[in-house]
Amino acid sequence: METIMEVEEIGTKIDELRETARRIRVSIVKMLTNAGSGHTGGSLSAADILTALYFAKMRHDPKNPKWPERDRFILSKGHAAPLLYAVLAECGYFEKSELMTLRKLGSRLQGHPDSKALPCIEISTGSLGQGLSIANGIAIAGRLDSASFRVNVHLGDGEVQEGQVWEAAMSAAHYKLDNLCAILDRNRLQIDGKVEDVMSIEPIADKWRAFGWNVIETDGHDITKLLSAMNEAEKVKGRPTMIIAHTIKGKGVSIFEGKVEYHGIAPTKDELEIALKELEGQRNG
Repeated sequence: METIMEVEEIGTKIDELRETARRIRVSIVKMLTNAGSGHTGGSLSAADILTALYFAKMRHDPKNPKWPERDRFILSKGHAAPLLYAVLAECGYFEKSELMTLRKLGSRLQGHPDSKALPCIEISTGSLGQGLSIANGIAIAGRLDSASFRVNVHLGDGEVQEGQVWEAAMSAAHYKLDNLCAILDRNRLQIDGKVEDVMSIEPIADKWRAFGWNVIETDGHDITKLLSAMNEAEKVKGRPTMIIAHTIKGKGVSIFEGKVEYHGIAPTKDELEIALKELEGQRNG
Protein backbone atom coordinates (compact mmCIF):
# COMPACT_ATOMS: atom_id res chain seq x y z
CA MET A 1 0.00 0.00 0.00
CA GLU A 2 1.34 3.44 -0.89
CA THR A 3 2.39 5.45 2.11
CA ILE A 4 3.36 9.09 2.58
CA MET A 5 6.55 9.53 4.53
CA GLU A 6 6.86 13.32 4.83
CA VAL A 7 4.24 15.95 5.59
CA GLU A 8 5.63 18.12 2.80
CA GLU A 9 4.71 15.43 0.28
CA ILE A 10 1.08 15.32 1.32
CA GLY A 11 -0.05 18.75 0.16
CA THR A 12 -3.69 18.60 -0.92
CA LYS A 13 -3.98 15.01 0.33
CA ILE A 14 -4.59 16.34 3.85
CA ASP A 15 -8.18 17.03 2.83
CA GLU A 16 -8.41 13.49 1.50
CA LEU A 17 -7.19 12.14 4.85
CA ARG A 18 -9.73 14.25 6.73
CA GLU A 19 -12.46 12.88 4.50
CA THR A 20 -11.23 9.35 5.18
CA ALA A 21 -11.45 10.00 8.94
CA ARG A 22 -14.99 11.30 8.47
CA ARG A 23 -16.03 8.14 6.59
CA ILE A 24 -14.47 6.03 9.30
CA ARG A 25 -16.55 7.83 11.92
CA VAL A 26 -19.66 7.17 9.83
CA SER A 27 -18.83 3.46 9.77
CA ILE A 28 -18.22 3.45 13.53
CA VAL A 29 -21.60 4.90 14.48
CA LYS A 30 -23.44 2.73 11.97
CA MET A 31 -21.86 -0.53 13.09
CA LEU A 32 -22.26 0.25 16.79
CA THR A 33 -25.92 1.15 16.39
CA ASN A 34 -26.53 -2.03 14.42
CA ALA A 35 -24.74 -4.10 17.07
CA GLY A 36 -26.59 -2.41 19.93
CA SER A 37 -23.47 -2.46 22.08
CA GLY A 38 -19.84 -1.42 22.04
CA HIS A 39 -17.59 1.55 22.70
CA THR A 40 -18.47 4.81 21.01
CA GLY A 41 -16.42 7.54 22.69
CA GLY A 42 -12.93 6.07 22.49
CA SER A 43 -13.45 4.79 18.96
CA LEU A 44 -14.40 8.24 17.69
CA SER A 45 -11.67 10.04 19.63
CA ALA A 46 -8.84 8.13 17.94
CA ALA A 47 -10.17 8.12 14.37
CA ASP A 48 -7.78 10.83 13.16
CA ILE A 49 -4.81 9.07 14.77
CA LEU A 50 -5.42 5.76 13.02
CA THR A 51 -6.24 7.51 9.76
CA ALA A 52 -2.84 9.20 9.83
CA LEU A 53 -1.12 5.91 10.63
CA TYR A 54 -2.82 3.59 8.17
CA PHE A 55 -3.28 5.96 5.23
CA ALA A 56 -0.13 8.08 5.42
CA LYS A 57 2.58 6.51 7.57
CA MET A 58 2.54 2.76 7.94
CA ARG A 59 3.84 0.38 5.31
CA HIS A 60 1.24 -2.35 4.87
CA ASP A 61 -0.49 -4.29 2.11
CA PRO A 62 -4.19 -5.29 2.30
CA LYS A 63 -3.51 -7.97 -0.31
CA ASN A 64 -0.74 -9.46 1.81
CA PRO A 65 -1.60 -8.97 5.52
CA LYS A 66 1.42 -10.96 6.69
CA TRP A 67 3.96 -9.18 4.50
CA PRO A 68 7.17 -9.53 6.57
CA GLU A 69 8.25 -5.91 6.04
CA ARG A 70 4.93 -4.40 7.12
CA ASP A 71 4.85 -1.91 9.96
CA ARG A 72 3.05 -3.34 12.97
CA PHE A 73 0.10 -1.81 14.84
CA ILE A 74 -1.13 -2.91 18.27
CA LEU A 75 -4.46 -1.59 19.55
CA SER A 76 -3.73 -1.85 23.26
CA LYS A 77 -7.08 -0.21 24.13
CA GLY A 78 -8.82 -3.16 22.50
CA HIS A 79 -12.32 -1.92 23.32
CA ALA A 80 -11.87 0.58 20.46
CA ALA A 81 -12.15 -2.37 18.07
CA PRO A 82 -14.94 -0.69 16.04
CA LEU A 83 -12.42 1.96 15.01
CA LEU A 84 -9.81 -0.58 13.99
CA TYR A 85 -12.35 -2.59 12.00
CA ALA A 86 -13.60 0.54 10.23
CA VAL A 87 -10.02 1.50 9.33
CA LEU A 88 -9.15 -1.99 8.08
CA ALA A 89 -12.30 -2.12 5.93
CA GLU A 90 -11.55 1.34 4.54
CA CYS A 91 -8.06 0.08 3.64
CA GLY A 92 -9.54 -2.89 1.80
CA TYR A 93 -8.62 -5.77 4.11
CA PHE A 94 -12.25 -6.92 3.96
CA GLU A 95 -15.57 -5.67 2.57
CA LYS A 96 -17.24 -2.79 4.37
CA SER A 97 -20.48 -4.76 4.45
CA GLU A 98 -18.87 -7.06 7.02
CA LEU A 99 -18.76 -4.17 9.49
CA MET A 100 -22.47 -4.70 10.11
CA THR A 101 -21.68 -8.10 11.64
CA LEU A 102 -19.93 -6.47 14.62
CA ARG A 103 -20.53 -8.48 17.81
CA LYS A 104 -22.85 -10.90 16.03
CA LEU A 105 -22.65 -14.64 16.73
CA GLY A 106 -20.05 -16.19 14.43
CA SER A 107 -18.69 -12.85 13.22
CA ARG A 108 -14.98 -12.27 12.73
CA LEU A 109 -15.52 -8.81 14.21
CA GLN A 110 -15.73 -9.55 17.89
CA GLY A 111 -16.06 -6.97 20.66
CA HIS A 112 -12.28 -6.93 20.97
CA PRO A 113 -9.76 -7.66 18.18
CA ASP A 114 -9.10 -11.35 17.55
CA SER A 115 -5.94 -12.11 15.59
CA LYS A 116 -7.08 -15.69 14.96
CA ALA A 117 -10.19 -14.43 13.18
CA LEU A 118 -8.57 -11.69 11.09
CA PRO A 119 -5.02 -12.07 9.73
CA CYS A 120 -4.68 -8.27 9.49
CA ILE A 121 -4.76 -7.98 13.29
CA GLU A 122 -1.34 -8.45 14.85
CA ILE A 123 -2.44 -9.60 18.29
CA SER A 124 -5.65 -10.11 20.26
CA THR A 125 -6.15 -7.30 22.76
CA GLY A 126 -8.66 -6.19 25.34
CA SER A 127 -7.01 -6.87 28.66
CA LEU A 128 -5.83 -3.34 29.33
CA GLY A 129 -2.18 -2.66 30.08
CA GLN A 130 -0.68 -5.45 27.98
CA GLY A 131 -0.27 -3.86 24.56
CA LEU A 132 2.97 -2.01 25.21
CA SER A 133 4.66 -5.16 26.55
CA ILE A 134 3.64 -7.01 23.39
CA ALA A 135 4.89 -4.14 21.23
CA ASN A 136 8.22 -4.27 23.06
CA GLY A 137 8.61 -7.93 22.19
CA ILE A 138 7.82 -7.34 18.53
CA ALA A 139 10.24 -4.40 18.39
CA ILE A 140 13.01 -6.48 19.95
CA ALA A 141 12.31 -9.33 17.53
CA GLY A 142 12.53 -6.90 14.63
CA ARG A 143 15.89 -5.68 15.83
CA LEU A 144 17.22 -9.22 16.23
CA ASP A 145 16.12 -9.97 12.66
CA SER A 146 17.63 -6.71 11.36
CA ALA A 147 14.17 -5.88 10.02
CA SER A 148 13.22 -2.35 9.00
CA PHE A 149 9.61 -2.35 10.20
CA ARG A 150 8.36 -0.02 12.91
CA VAL A 151 5.98 -0.91 15.73
CA ASN A 152 3.13 1.41 16.68
CA VAL A 153 1.00 0.87 19.79
CA HIS A 154 -2.09 2.82 20.75
CA LEU A 155 -2.97 3.28 24.43
CA GLY A 156 -5.83 4.89 26.30
CA ASP A 157 -5.14 7.44 29.02
CA GLY A 158 -7.18 5.46 31.57
CA GLU A 159 -5.17 2.42 30.54
CA VAL A 160 -1.87 3.95 31.61
CA GLN A 161 -3.06 3.69 35.21
CA GLU A 162 -2.03 0.03 34.85
CA GLY A 163 1.29 -0.89 36.44
CA GLN A 164 2.31 -3.18 33.59
CA VAL A 165 2.40 -0.17 31.27
CA TRP A 166 5.17 1.38 33.35
CA GLU A 167 7.17 -1.84 33.53
CA ALA A 168 6.98 -1.93 29.74
CA ALA A 169 7.91 1.76 29.54
CA MET A 170 11.01 1.07 31.60
CA SER A 171 12.08 -1.93 29.51
CA ALA A 172 11.50 -0.15 26.18
CA ALA A 173 13.83 2.64 27.26
CA HIS A 174 16.36 0.15 28.66
CA TYR A 175 16.57 -1.66 25.33
CA LYS A 176 16.63 1.64 23.39
CA LEU A 177 13.71 0.62 21.17
CA ASP A 178 13.81 3.46 18.67
CA ASN A 179 11.71 1.35 16.27
CA LEU A 180 8.80 1.69 18.71
CA CYS A 181 6.26 4.52 18.85
CA ALA A 182 3.44 4.64 21.40
CA ILE A 183 0.48 6.96 20.91
CA LEU A 184 -1.65 7.98 23.87
CA ASP A 185 -5.30 8.90 23.29
CA ARG A 186 -5.48 11.67 25.88
CA ASN A 187 -9.25 12.21 25.91
CA ARG A 188 -9.34 12.51 29.73
CA LEU A 189 -12.34 10.22 30.24
CA GLN A 190 -12.62 6.54 31.15
CA ILE A 191 -15.48 4.21 31.98
CA ASP A 192 -15.85 5.40 35.59
CA GLY A 193 -15.49 9.13 34.96
CA LYS A 194 -12.71 11.67 34.51
CA VAL A 195 -9.24 10.13 34.44
CA GLU A 196 -8.04 12.73 36.94
CA ASP A 197 -10.81 11.77 39.38
CA VAL A 198 -10.38 8.01 39.05
CA MET A 199 -6.56 8.00 39.24
CA SER A 200 -4.59 11.04 38.14
CA ILE A 201 -1.83 10.33 35.62
CA GLU A 202 -0.35 13.83 35.55
CA PRO A 203 2.28 15.04 34.92
CA ILE A 204 1.99 12.45 32.15
CA ALA A 205 4.55 13.93 29.73
CA ASP A 206 7.16 14.33 32.46
CA LYS A 207 6.59 10.75 33.61
CA TRP A 208 7.34 9.31 30.17
CA ARG A 209 10.41 11.54 29.88
CA ALA A 210 11.57 10.34 33.29
CA PHE A 211 11.29 6.77 32.04
CA GLY A 212 13.69 7.62 29.21
CA TRP A 213 11.28 8.23 26.35
CA ASN A 214 11.23 10.92 23.71
CA VAL A 215 7.90 12.70 24.24
CA ILE A 216 5.90 14.70 21.71
CA GLU A 217 2.59 16.39 22.54
CA THR A 218 0.19 17.25 19.74
CA ASP A 219 -3.42 17.85 18.73
CA GLY A 220 -4.88 14.39 18.15
CA HIS A 221 -7.46 15.74 15.70
CA ASP A 222 -5.09 17.73 13.47
CA ILE A 223 -3.80 15.28 10.88
CA THR A 224 -1.00 17.58 9.75
CA LYS A 225 0.30 17.87 13.30
CA LEU A 226 -0.11 14.14 13.89
CA LEU A 227 1.96 13.36 10.80
CA SER A 228 4.63 15.84 11.88
CA ALA A 229 4.83 14.07 15.24
CA MET A 230 5.04 10.65 13.59
CA ASN A 231 7.75 11.88 11.24
CA GLU A 232 9.74 13.22 14.18
CA ALA A 233 9.37 9.89 16.00
CA GLU A 234 10.90 8.06 13.04
CA LYS A 235 14.03 10.20 13.22
CA VAL A 236 14.71 9.68 16.94
CA LYS A 237 17.58 7.28 17.66
CA GLY A 238 18.38 5.38 20.84
CA ARG A 239 15.03 5.65 22.61
CA PRO A 240 11.33 5.00 22.01
CA THR A 241 8.84 7.80 21.39
CA MET A 242 5.56 8.56 23.12
CA ILE A 243 3.15 10.80 21.21
CA ILE A 244 0.60 12.29 23.59
CA ALA A 245 -2.35 13.08 21.34
CA HIS A 246 -4.82 15.44 23.00
CA THR A 247 -8.29 14.40 21.88
CA ILE A 248 -11.99 14.74 22.67
CA LYS A 249 -13.99 11.66 23.63
CA GLY A 250 -16.67 11.11 21.01
CA LYS A 251 -15.04 13.55 18.56
CA GLY A 252 -17.04 14.31 15.43
CA VAL A 253 -20.54 14.02 16.88
CA SER A 254 -21.53 16.82 19.24
CA ILE A 255 -24.04 14.76 21.24
CA PHE A 256 -21.25 12.32 22.16
CA GLU A 257 -18.34 14.73 22.60
CA GLY A 258 -16.87 14.93 26.09
CA LYS A 259 -19.56 12.73 27.62
CA VAL A 260 -18.32 9.86 29.75
CA GLU A 261 -21.61 7.94 29.45
CA TYR A 262 -20.76 7.14 25.82
CA HIS A 263 -17.57 5.34 26.78
CA GLY A 264 -19.21 1.93 26.58
CA ILE A 265 -22.67 2.28 25.04
CA ALA A 266 -23.80 2.33 21.43
CA PRO A 267 -25.87 5.08 19.81
CA THR A 268 -29.62 4.64 19.64
CA LYS A 269 -31.32 4.77 16.24
CA ASP A 270 -32.41 8.35 16.92
CA GLU A 271 -28.87 9.30 17.93
CA LEU A 272 -27.56 7.62 14.79
CA GLU A 273 -29.73 9.87 12.64
CA ILE A 274 -28.36 12.94 14.42
CA ALA A 275 -24.80 11.66 14.10
CA LEU A 276 -25.08 10.87 10.38
CA LYS A 277 -26.57 14.26 9.61
CA GLU A 278 -23.78 15.99 11.50
CA LEU A 279 -21.05 13.88 9.90
CA GLU A 280 -22.55 14.47 6.45
CA GLY A 281 -22.20 18.19 7.11
CA GLN A 282 -18.47 17.67 7.62
CA ARG A 283 -17.97 16.20 4.16
CA ASN A 284 -15.20 17.89 2.16
CA GLY A 285 -16.45 20.28 -0.46
